[in-house]
Amino acid sequence: MITIAEEVQTALAEGKPVVALESTIITHGMPYPANIETARQVEDDVRAAGATPATIAVMDGSIRIGLTNADLDRLANADDVMKCSRADLAIAMSQGRMGSTTVAATMMAAHAEGIRVFATGGIGGVHKGAEESFDISADLDELNRTPVCVVAAGAKALLDLPKTLEVLETRGVPVIGYRTDELPAFWSRESGIAVPYRMDTPEEIADLLKVRQVFGSHGGVLIANPVPAEHEIPRAEMAGYIDEAVARAAADNIRGKAVTPYVLSAILELTGGRSLRTNIGLVRNNARLAAQIAAAL
Repeated sequence: MITIAEEVQTALAEGKPVVALESTIITHGMPYPANIETARQVEDDVRAAGATPATIAVMDGSIRIGLTNADLDRLANADDVMKCSRADLAIAMSQGRMGSTTVAATMMAAHAEGIRVFATGGIGGVHKGAEESFDISADLDELNRTPVCVVAAGAKALLDLPKTLEVLETRGVPVIGYRTDELPAFWSRESGIAVPYRMDTPEEIADLLKVRQVFGSHGGVLIANPVPAEHEIPRAEMAGYIDEAVARAAADNIRGKAVTPYVLSAILELTGGRSLRTNIGLVRNNARLAAQIAAAL
């Protein structure tokens, strides 16, 4: 059910650092050819920082941990790719469907093979209006149950960030600001929301993970890593784009898993492509930090 690339298998067997990477950013997060170019850049960033990349997806009935260049091309050009969270993995596999993995599904697969650090763009969270829709990402429950360190630029800013942070606190998930006292808001470095804890080196984070590993049922850790300043879209400017994109989604009756890809696409249009450049900058930044944490472990 799980196929591991030789490069990843060798690194795990020899106790070398490995970083898990999701594939939804390739199939649902960016347009072609930026998606495949970014996927390769991120893998190169991980290698340059001294770790082995393990991009994860569902292909030909099995979970692939570590993709070849041909696999990446196939995924980036495919139509009708399933967006797989915890509920969808077995369905994609049993039906032989191609599937990209969200934060939750990537954490599951990584943990199954002993990969302890995972880099993504931003996690899912509590959607605005969730008190009526109950629309809350499975990523939050996965962070509660699965002991993987997730490096992200916070939660996607189109979400209800205060409620997302509150749910993480209720679930017992430590949220660590990396060199920041404020929760990053994906495209923006600031959100106006304080993070519970701050750490300034990969070694500090590695020490936390080592201690937390003693408590096997304590779940994951979220490292909130702000987008580099040169790629940021300021919070006040970004708020207008988000409001317009969310309004479009509501007008078009977009629901469930389709909301985030729809809103990201609308924001790309509204920002004239700036949001894509920001997205690329932040995911590469997260990959470099994840590799440093994995090496420190």
